Amino acid sequence: MNDQRLQSEYDFAEVALKNHWTNLFVDRRPLIAKIDDREILEYVDDDNYSGLASRLELSGWRGFIPRIDRLHEAAAAFDVRGFARDGSGWVAFNYKPLPSTFWPTNGSTDDVMVRLPDKFRKDADGNYSPEIYLINLSIAEAAIKNLDEVSIPETDEQQIGLDLDGDGTLRASVSRLRRPESYIGSAANLPVVSFLYPAGTEFLHTVRYLGIGEKGTIEHARRLKELRYMRKHTFLSAAEVRARYEALRQKENTSNESESVDHQAGVKPAGEYGYDNGFGWYVQGFIEDSKGELRPQGSEEGLFCMGCHASIGATVDSTFAFARKVTGARGWGYIDLRGMPDAPVVGQNVGEILQYFRRVGGGDEFRENKELLKRFFRKSGSIRENRVRSKDVYELTSPSRSRALALNKSYWTIVREQSFIRGRDANLSPMDNVFRTVDPKEAPTLPASKQFHSDIRLDWPAR
Repeated sequence: MNDQRLQSEYDFAEVALKNHWTNLFVDRRPLIAKIDDREILEYVDDDNYSGLASRLELSGWRGFIPRIDRLHEAAAAFDVRGFARDGSGWVAFNYKPLPSTFWPTNGSTDDVMVRLPDKFRKDADGNYSPEIYLINLSIAEAAIKNLDEVSIPETDEQQIGLDLDGDGTLRASVSRLRRPESYIGSAANLPVVSFLYPAGTEFLHTVRYLGIGEKGTIEHARRLKELRYMRKHTFLSAAEVRARYEALRQKENTSNESESVDHQAGVKPAGEYGYDNGFGWYVQGFIEDSKGELRPQGSEEGLFCMGCHASIGATVDSTFAFARKVTGARGWGYIDLRGMPDAPVVGQNVGEILQYFRRVGGGDEFRENKELLKRFFRKSGSIRENRVRSKDVYELTSPSRSRALALNKSYWTIVREQSFIRGRDANLSPMDNVFRTVDPKEAPTLPASKQFHSDIRLDWPAR
């Protein structure tokens, strides 16, 4: 999907000319002031995940039921390679959060796990093999990033009987994987296709409150704001994907102005499976009820997710995080922003966060994050580039303790209201840099100097 033109025009349906994300304009400061620091710290440290599966089962829920033991404990649920300790097949990976929605300084921490179907976890004889599974995951990584090779943990080619690095010799220890034409083990009959996951691929994404350590460090809170799930129910070839995008373009050119873009994109309700995004994926979400317990999202709340997983061109096979994984062996394991370099986008030579600061003139979509502006921008608006270059991703994207407390409190007020369909951003004061209404004939658009074509894939050092 090439939606770069939206940088220079407001191609909105008539209903969207009025901004319905009215939570952006609510002054939450009086509500925040009523919440005690100790109260919010206790709230975000409470586990609201462990009882979800049993509640869904008792209700007769027929959709996906999330099961990873101790998921609320974040990193503790996974081993050093990212494998879930409960043997469920979920694997956590270390990735760079997308600017700026998922930067902790703007309200949330998160993590993502991937799971390939059972056959990808077994050798040719049908026996479970973590080595085979990790190699198949690495093959999928190479495909999604369109890489010829990636690093892998030290592996014995002789034991598995495959020439992984493509040098023509089976060695006792190799650390490079040359991307093959097909997956291996019990999945050896399935071809590897650039930019596409195999059918049955699953992702689990937790969006969490900001946990606050004893020394003010920002951690993954035990309490989940949301639990998001994706499953690729149908594999579409590259030609089929292109055909669907072409059909979308043609429909955009002939549709009634009041028709929603999501409807045009082929998004369809899928009952307790959430939504079908029109490109082979089910997308389902769970969100807090007014008491803080996770519940299935309602129709409009679920449609919110389709804005990113069906209707924008930045994704790789409708997903974000895996394409941003730290490439190769070093990227397997629970997300950790400490020590992570500000890797540039593929094809660029400057760190992605620094580039974002340059292009946006701030640290969030609304240029409202005053703490980040004070840290990394001068009063003149110029960037303290040396300071930015000297920081890792954790330091660049983490808020102070006081800001973290305020962001947690702000979001909690939205939970209590159950007003998610009016917006989920944990803003601390009404937004100034957002239109309440748009007149496409008069509203200014980006000048040519501020229009860019970019990529979500990153150029990590030393793959």
